[in-house]
Amino acid sequence: MLVLSQYVERQYAGELVSDGRGGVGYLLKDRIGRVGEFVDALHRVASGGTVMDPEVIAQLLTRPAHDPIAALTPREREVLALMAEGKDNTTIASRLVITDNAVHKHIGNIFTKLGLSPTDTGHHRVLAVLTYLSRQ
Repeated sequence: MLVLSQYVERQYAGELVSDGRGGVGYLLKDRIGRVGEFVDALHRVASGGTVMDPEVIAQLLTRPAHDPIAALTPREREVLALMAEGKDNTTIASRLVITDNAVHKHIGNIFTKLGLSPTDTGHHRVLAVLTYLSRQ
């Protein structure tokens, strides 16, 4: 599979190479200058090789400048880690020896710092956990 894209989509590029089987490529449209280079890339992918644009590799290897997890307090990171383990608010409160209201407050702060609305707790709880897990 050879992806031609206008820009680098980190998630897709990461998923593309994550299984390690080869036969994949991710090239940026505006950087394909010669037909011969493009055909060569097609042949390498078809024969099981991997072809990646240098910009794709650079973006996969670097962390975003703004790491939202770094903005969390140690307690918020503890709460988020327990959320990632699938714990509910009552269990989190018990584990950390804090009140349910404190857990609710920490989760609201986590959502805010991650740029998620605190009102849609189901969907945003999953997004918060995915953000946390992607940094591990």
